[in-house]
Amino acid sequence: MCFGPLKRLCHWGPLTALGIIKIISFMMVHCSNMLLPPTASFLGFLNMITFLLCSGLTIYNFLSSMFEGPGYLPFKWLPEYAADEAFLQFCKICEGFKAPRSHHCRKCGRCVLKMDHHCPWINNCVGHANHAHFTLFLFFSVCGCIQAAVIMSISLYRAFNKIWYSNYGYENPVQFTVSTLALTVFAIGLAIGVVLSVGALFFFQIRAILRNRTGIEDWILAKAILRREPNEPTFVYPYNLGWKENFKQVFSFNFETVGDGITWPVVKGCNQYTLTIEQKEQKQEKRLRTRPYLVCKKYSGWWFPIIHGWRVCLSPPLSDEPRIPLNPSETVNVTRWRKYWLFGEKVPDDPSAKRLRGWFPRCCVIEIGGYGDTNTGPKFHAGICGRPNSSTATPSLFFCGVVDGSLTGAGGAVTASSK
Repeated sequence: MCFGPLKRLCHWGPLTALGIIKIISFMMVHCSNMLLPPTASFLGFLNMITFLLCSGLTIYNFLSSMFEGPGYLPFKWLPEYAADEAFLQFCKICEGFKAPRSHHCRKCGRCVLKMDHHCPWINNCVGHANHAHFTLFLFFSVCGCIQAAVIMSISLYRAFNKIWYSNYGYENPVQFTVSTLALTVFAIGLAIGVVLSVGALFFFQIRAILRNRTGIEDWILAKAILRREPNEPTFVYPYNLGWKENFKQVFSFNFETVGDGITWPVVKGCNQYTLTIEQKEQKQEKRLRTRPYLVCKKYSGWWFPIIHGWRVCLSPPLSDEPRIPLNPSETVNVTRWRKYWLFGEKVPDDPSAKRLRGWFPRCCVIEIGGYGDTNTGPKFHAGICGRPNSSTATPSLFFCGVVDGSLTGAGGAVTASSK
């Protein structure tokens, strides 16, 4: 079963989502048949038809967003004019340039057109081609679960309220067995959970559509504003055309995807590469901030490494980005800092080796002072490090190693000077 297009379905996310839909739908229909039989009144018929419509559209848009996908940039993609390559980032994995608004997804293994995020529930990215289906999936999920939660809650009230039957005994009786009662309570909990969590996600998606700004572009814009000096001109986001035009770029009357996902209409004063140029400048600043660290303690790559202390274990980065295993004497270029965790990229012995980037505990490494590029700095070899000082952010240790052929020793943080 898990081959071809169905491979997307064989994942905990889609299977869990379909299971939740099935449980809520089954118990909603069961309660509706007792509370408001569709053959007994127009209200009952309308209630059932409305819910089945919401349930059907939920499943349709769910499967469409999963199997249709976000739209991928072709492998080894090049812009129409070679001169434009200077404004674009290059993807080493796809061996091509990244089109405006495109980003590489490490889980899909492709550069995604107008990537918003990778959603585990559909086991696919949300992007240019499936943004409308994904948003409609969220909308109909919330609508159906609100209706289901109300009907099932009224059914429970009707079943347990003896006084109601004494006053309105002519109404249809609502009765539960132990198993159906447990399933109904469970389904109500699921429905309320969907309304709260998926409803919040739907709000953020609608806001992103009306602003014509994905979650990734929110982060790029925030950095663009923060990194500018007071005397510099304000960065203008190029894709915000007004909420009506922004809405039309996702939802069309013929239900077809608008545009090719590569060329986009922009506001006056901007061009196709306004955002990509800003991204390249931010990447350059990021490289300048990079600091090399030497690994002094082995790390297995576990997400909750209790062996490195309870503070490290209970303060993991709130991100689904990978954790990378470390071995003593390896070098890592760090670009992000947290109190107990760092994010960086291993410096490989083989330049052609696969890039390994991710999070690791701060207590497992020490900074190599004075060098922003490990390729030009001194080479550290096997060393010994002590336990981290709990009162400071950096380890307190005694290091003994070889720097450019000379034996050095230092108490506290490691510093080095080349010959």
